[in-house]
Amino acid sequence: MLRMDNSSQQNPSLWESVLPPELFQMNEELTKVDKMLQDERFFAPFREKFGTTMGRPTTAVATYLRMMYLKHRYQLGYEVLVKEVSDSLAWRRFCHLDLGDRVPDSTTLIKLTHKYGADTVRALNDALVLKLKEEKVVRGKKLRIDTTVVESNIHHPTDTGLLHDGIRVITRVVSKLKKVASGIGSRFVKHTRKAKKVYLGLMKAMKGRTGQDDATLDKARGKLVKITEEVIADGRAVQAESELLQEKPPLVDRLRKQLGEWIEAVEKVVWQTKEVIRGNRRLPRRVVSLFDVGARPIKRGKSRTDTEFGRKVLIGETDHGIITTHEVLEENPADATLLKTGVKGHRRLFRKRLKAVATDRGFYSKNNENWLKEVGVKQVSIPVRGRASKERRIEQKEPWFRRLQRFRAGAEGRISLLKRVFGLDRSLMRGNSGAEIWVGRGIFAHNLWQAARTS
Repeated sequence: MLRMDNSSQQNPSLWESVLPPELFQMNEELTKVDKMLQDERFFAPFREKFGTTMGRPTTAVATYLRMMYLKHRYQLGYEVLVKEVSDSLAWRRFCHLDLGDRVPDSTTLIKLTHKYGADTVRALNDALVLKLKEEKVVRGKKLRIDTTVVESNIHHPTDTGLLHDGIRVITRVVSKLKKVASGIGSRFVKHTRKAKKVYLGLMKAMKGRTGQDDATLDKARGKLVKITEEVIADGRAVQAESELLQEKPPLVDRLRKQLGEWIEAVEKVVWQTKEVIRGNRRLPRRVVSLFDVGARPIKRGKSRTDTEFGRKVLIGETDHGIITTHEVLEENPADATLLKTGVKGHRRLFRKRLKAVATDRGFYSKNNENWLKEVGVKQVSIPVRGRASKERRIEQKEPWFRRLQRFRAGAEGRISLLKRVFGLDRSLMRGNSGAEIWVGRGIFAHNLWQAARTS
């Protein structure tokens, strides 16, 4: 049964009347955020999708929303978040928890985050932007668009490292199956120590080499591929044995399914490693992680990291630093193809209010510029790529154009803030849906924080 708020908040406990009120006093930021989240529109997405009167009462939505704000605002882990809320009387009051109420467990918060999903987070962001629009905090007449990369929580990928990971995970799942269902996997041979020895020897040889790849390195790679293929074959045999069991607990089916998924992923790594050994280094949809298959290598050309491994994110920001639209992209499309997506996402909430758009030169194309003018955008500040004509140079020196370019430059600072303060440097949730939830939660916390600062 879905609960919107904690009923104990209506009747404060005896302890609250005895203890000094200063202990429960929230700071100015949390006070403003708490007031904003009391709006009924933030409960509507939960009622529409999860509203029911059957079953046990869930964690109150008001409590969940506030705990997620604290998590992303202060970049806390779930267990640390639960501990901090339990220990702080002010944070308890902010989360609408009485002294006698139990703080939701960390596993409960994780399950609820996955249950509510990315669509609910997007609806919450839309509701907040519309609320700020109605209160005239933002006007939505200007929009600046930029892209960034939210990295996945993975180690730097190499084909040999992925093979080593594949051997470990297949062996681990088979070991669990052998414990749950006796009599299967008796012929499965553990190659983890052998694979580790070959892998470490390969890494040592690569660090000490002076030239390019040679026959010694290819031979070591081939040896690791051979070991992986043996593990895959043994894993397939264990999977077939588990299917023939007469009486099997539900855990066996779940582990068998996991084993099949791991084997399919490792087979792709084996194939791409063989292609690299043959000299083919241009592989489409190359796997860079077994634990987050959707992560992509994205070349950004930065001095610190030339290539980042994760997902490209489009961010559109209006006046007062409020992010009105965002998209988590599965591939690495050119920025010029994303301009319409960002503008349409903003206009979905602000309709015909948009009058000025500012981006960097990566978003420029003649078609984009013409389209913006057709939909009613009066001022388009996008520097042309390449050598500009005389008329174009004159236009780009106009005061309004340069003013909008200064406005655009603030997008880089906003992205830096999102990465440093709200956790958008690295997604700690796996998969495309997990990344969408992580990015959406971070942006929702940022918009609440920014609205509290400007109001």
